[in-house]
Amino acid sequence: MKVTFNINFHTVWGQKLCVVGSIPELGSWEPALAKEMSYKGDGNWQLELEVTSPVKDIEYRYFLSVNDKQIFEEWEKNHQVFFIGQADQYTLYDYWQVRPANLAFYSSAFTKSLFAHPCNTHERVVKSGKRLTIKISVPRVEKNQRVAITGNQDCLGNWHPDKALILSCDTFPVWHIDLDAGEISYPLEYKFLICDDQQQPLYWEEDENRVLNLPSQQVGETVIVSGLYFRDNLPLWRCAGSVIPVFSLRSEKSFGVGDLGDLRMLVDWARKTCQRIIQVLPMNDTTTTHTRTDSYPYSAISIYALHPMYISLPDLGELADPEKAAFFARKQAELNGLDAVDYEQTVRYKLEYCREYFRQEGEAILSTSEYREFFAQNESWLMPYAAYCYLRDMYRTSDFTQWKENSVFDKNTIRELCSVGGKAYPEISFLYFLQYVLHTQFKGVSDYARKNGIVLKGDLPIGVNRTSVEAWMEPKYFNMNGQAGAPPDDFSVNGQNWGFPTYNWDMMEKDNFSWWKKRFRKLEDYFDSFRIDHILGFFRIWEVPSEYVQGLCGHFNPALPLTPNEIEQYGLDFNEARLTTPHINREFLPELFGDQTEEVIGAFLAQSSSRHFVLKPFCDTQRKVEALFAGKTDEASLRIKKGLFAIANEVLFLRDPREPDKFHPRISASQSYLYRELSASDQYAFDQLYWNFFYHRHNEFWKAQAFNRLTPLVGSTNMLVCGEDLGMIPESVPDVMNKLQIFSLEIERMPKTPQREFSDLYNLPYHSVCTTSTHDMTPLRSWWKEDRAKIQRYYNNVLGYAGDAPEECTADLATQIVSNHLATASMLAIIPIQDWFAMDDSIKRKDYEAERINVPSDSNHYWRYRMHITLEKLIEADCLNNKITELIRNSGRK
Repeated sequence: MKVTFNINFHTVWGQKLCVVGSIPELGSWEPALAKEMSYKGDGNWQLELEVTSPVKDIEYRYFLSVNDKQIFEEWEKNHQVFFIGQADQYTLYDYWQVRPANLAFYSSAFTKSLFAHPCNTHERVVKSGKRLTIKISVPRVEKNQRVAITGNQDCLGNWHPDKALILSCDTFPVWHIDLDAGEISYPLEYKFLICDDQQQPLYWEEDENRVLNLPSQQVGETVIVSGLYFRDNLPLWRCAGSVIPVFSLRSEKSFGVGDLGDLRMLVDWARKTCQRIIQVLPMNDTTTTHTRTDSYPYSAISIYALHPMYISLPDLGELADPEKAAFFARKQAELNGLDAVDYEQTVRYKLEYCREYFRQEGEAILSTSEYREFFAQNESWLMPYAAYCYLRDMYRTSDFTQWKENSVFDKNTIRELCSVGGKAYPEISFLYFLQYVLHTQFKGVSDYARKNGIVLKGDLPIGVNRTSVEAWMEPKYFNMNGQAGAPPDDFSVNGQNWGFPTYNWDMMEKDNFSWWKKRFRKLEDYFDSFRIDHILGFFRIWEVPSEYVQGLCGHFNPALPLTPNEIEQYGLDFNEARLTTPHINREFLPELFGDQTEEVIGAFLAQSSSRHFVLKPFCDTQRKVEALFAGKTDEASLRIKKGLFAIANEVLFLRDPREPDKFHPRISASQSYLYRELSASDQYAFDQLYWNFFYHRHNEFWKAQAFNRLTPLVGSTNMLVCGEDLGMIPESVPDVMNKLQIFSLEIERMPKTPQREFSDLYNLPYHSVCTTSTHDMTPLRSWWKEDRAKIQRYYNNVLGYAGDAPEECTADLATQIVSNHLATASMLAIIPIQDWFAMDDSIKRKDYEAERINVPSDSNHYWRYRMHITLEKLIEADCLNNKITELIRNSGRK
């Protein structure tokens, strides 16, 4: 079979176009084995290829090379040609595929959910044996709409819309049509249009008519024209949705915590209120201690395994033993009646129920073909995960370094541990069963959401637990000596220390980021969009040394630390001992310790000069201080602990752990006691150095890092990618996110423009998610109580009211605030469910403080917020539901 590739692409001298593809004749995707094209003049390139491989289709891409080195390639989506009928010659006329300006519409959020089309085809008889196939990308086509073509030929209806031909959409968002080239005389003028399902024209594509002028075809030849894009100028498409942790859902059927059955019910509510997207928090297993500390959803022990608490017990099945069934019914009523999640009791009894059901039905379930298929597809992570859980419980610690002979992961040893018939297999098989049930239930909910035109949006934590399965299996990908966190921000003045290991990006790059790509593919099982938690971590991460508890003495990694010579060029005398060793002037001690000062000096401090003190060796790090005061909760002990932590932070520069002769200025150093001791000239010098280091020095460096990491990752997924870009944002972040079309996160009370107190909602970017608050912030009604002066300015200057702001955020005020967010240009307006509730006095919770999900400054926060009404009642709450529906429709959101 002969296949001829044609493309028009203008190059300069020395550049060549190549084709690489899925068959051996095109190098099997190896660029070094790609085929070079021949230049035919006027920008036209051609490749004639004899295909001997028995294939049904070919996928391929074009790229530009110089001296056998690839320098530029098409957008990540491949060209594809299907070999149909008896044709023995295919001639392809392609257009170079660039990244479209409306990339979001090509994501599975639209192709599988919002705009999902049935695989309709419109086959036409080609009597002459000369087939002309035209393919065009048209992603923005609603489910009740179709793409049609008409033109200056009888076979295309001679420009009569009612005679236009409907294109096939079985390869949506690419539409295609087969024409009989024997009925066409060139030049062919044509245009595409969008019709409703009754074939009535809705709108035509923009600009001039398209013109096609091809050589005459031979009998048996198929000509394919592809790479076309529909030209539209439609109003911005926007939608609204809700965000809530799944564990926060409540229904009459749940068991003390929100589960996958509740998520299905939330889809019904979203559909009823004209919402199109539901965002959730991470749902991975976090079990390290079997205590309430495991409630933290961003500290996963596996990037693949789901948390067993999300199993819907009614969907699992009933227990045959009536006494046991009655016992669990009582426990369900008890736990379901609580105001908040009782994490320990809920997980305990849900797992006990699952064990009983496994004893009853497990053998039958594990023998099904569906289970065997699941196991075969997931064995690479499922077996290590099950072994990890077994060993964690056997050794009574998740710290695998304490697992004796199992402290280092060995694939053969783990396979033997998990072998059928082994002593561990009853527990191992139960863990397999749990993950199978979770996968089956979640896939069912995901398919149900897609069927109802609702997008499920997941959440990708930036880190993993340092005692996770992945850290045990693949330690090469992690820097275990560092702790990931965040620099100081509105959430925490001392920064955040999440405790996660940082990533070894150099090692990850060696296998083209396969670890991340596999992680993305697992998310695609359930979600069509996802949020990258702390996307700044792909630019640089805030790395905290292991001896610190707080995040204040961290540094960016990667970074460009300063040499002593560079520091002194700013006019600051670099006395290393004075600037890098924690110490404090005696005159500041009363500010920290009050009337306990002398006691602290005698017990914890050593004099280092006539005026200064350092911490004694037994308490000279925050980790040592933390251990000393473990379990002490009296006010005096807490004050001393806090003060000693502060002294440990008293440096102006931090030594780089990888280049010990270089240094990082300490973040927020101007608020330190040591800074107050500097002369005015030294303060000025330090300020200049600090400003350049944190706001200029790394811009291009971090941009390159992010492009290098994010480009292949974003290109590897069909999901709609959103980023959480809050905090200390480098100047390079918006540029990278815009070019890759990663949606930003926009919050009115966290403006990204300096000198603004509130974001300008009227000028938010289209490729963004706007919201009223996040799980790390207070919901609207609590925020209204936080800072009276700030709320007064918001009330007068943003909402436009005169006079004093009310004491409470009333239902009318909440409605206006939500309405303002729905009116923005952001494609996605995703509102926390608590803020939807705030719009209705009959629905909202009386205790507004109980709506808080997380307090970032509290590393031991208990994640237990739960809706105060059931989903059954919410679905019947017509007053609120009608208000939401009306607000969404009036805002022009779909």
